[in-house]
Amino acid sequence: MTAVLAAVLAFGTGIGEPPPGHGAERALAELGARTQLAPGVTHRALSTTAAAGQVLGDLVEADLSDPTVHADLLMPGAIAASRPLAEMADRSGATAAINGDFFDIGRTDAPAGPAVADGRPLKAAVPPGRRMGPVVPGAEIDSVFTVGTDRVARVDRLRLEATASGPSGTHEVVALNQYAVPVDGIAIFTPAWGVGDRARTLCGTDADRDAPCAVEQAEVLVSDGVVVEVGRPRGGRIPDGDLALTGREKGAAAVRSLRVGDRVDIEYELVPESGHWPELAVGGSPIMFDGAPVRGLDDRERAPRSAVGISGEGRHMWLLTLDGRQSDSVGATLHELAQLLRELGVQDAVNLDGGGSSTLVFRDPGATAVSIVNDPSGPSPRFVPNGIGIYTGSSELASRPAGYWSLTRGGGERGCPWECRAERELIGAGPGGSKRVGPSP
Repeated sequence: MTAVLAAVLAFGTGIGEPPPGHGAERALAELGARTQLAPGVTHRALSTTAAAGQVLGDLVEADLSDPTVHADLLMPGAIAASRPLAEMADRSGATAAINGDFFDIGRTDAPAGPAVADGRPLKAAVPPGRRMGPVVPGAEIDSVFTVGTDRVARVDRLRLEATASGPSGTHEVVALNQYAVPVDGIAIFTPAWGVGDRARTLCGTDADRDAPCAVEQAEVLVSDGVVVEVGRPRGGRIPDGDLALTGREKGAAAVRSLRVGDRVDIEYELVPESGHWPELAVGGSPIMFDGAPVRGLDDRERAPRSAVGISGEGRHMWLLTLDGRQSDSVGATLHELAQLLRELGVQDAVNLDGGGSSTLVFRDPGATAVSIVNDPSGPSPRFVPNGIGIYTGSSELASRPAGYWSLTRGGGERGCPWECRAERELIGAGPGGSKRVGPSP
């Protein structure tokens, strides 16, 4: 295999070439030959060297400059829900996919960071003290991996800008479909949230997720810009086209001031720091910028890892998993993960959820279903809230007209579960991923 690797590097493939002057520090041990999954999408197996032993991994590369290749967010149809990655990939026709964001496992199952699918804003980031996953120096809870409307992949940040205006004035909204609403805050929940109990999002504080639930809680249901119901937060799906305004502490007082029949104008959008509007966004912690690992990354805890990497021009993306907690693969630290990505020629990279969530799937040419190609550490595939899907010209999604995803991702009209019906609310998002709900001016 060493001879194979030497031949690969000698031909200068652009991946697996060590940065100048760092040959003695190489972690990459073996890099397998490319297997084409579809035009513009390939897979390679790899292994690394580490102080603790061997690490096995899998790498899928997608060429976004190929017009038949497309990336989008995988989800089970609702934000507060989870399903196995392979199931979501099969139902959406993905050629390849990797698990996505850290999430509120065992509670709401909602992801921690922002999410955008098909250009539609799904959710914003929870407060910093409520984030999940390992601490990464400099990472913000609203950090995301994105692919923009210009088909360029980036590491970016998405900030929520939202207001609710009614008879008592205009109030800032600080949460969108989040499993943790900031103290004193007001949140927007749409049908895309699902059936999860919204009262649970008002438990804990910005710093302590296990703190008691807020005593002061209030919620109103808004339909066509008019308050139609007043009460306390609860579970159950929000009707199509409606949304809920949910508040805690001072936010509850503002929400409670609304009465049935009041007109309310609600606006929200996720604003990209880069100025480039995303078609796809998934939360994660940046571990590489400009070809260099972030300083201070943890180099002690070994675990299965998932990451997404980007080329310098943003036209190529890599989905990487490293196996861990196995007899033949000990896992990697965040520092080792970043060093490996550097050796693979990646410029910017985001760490995704790892451990038992770490999963990579792809569809062999002509296959009717995807296969799990890494070696997950759990006894069975973990249910996860989202993922990154790669679609090609032969997949269903790549040939669909704009907006069709949101109508059919959950399974279509026939036999469609509640999750896919929730996605109909996403239709109507404005340019750049903004959404305006309420009466016309």
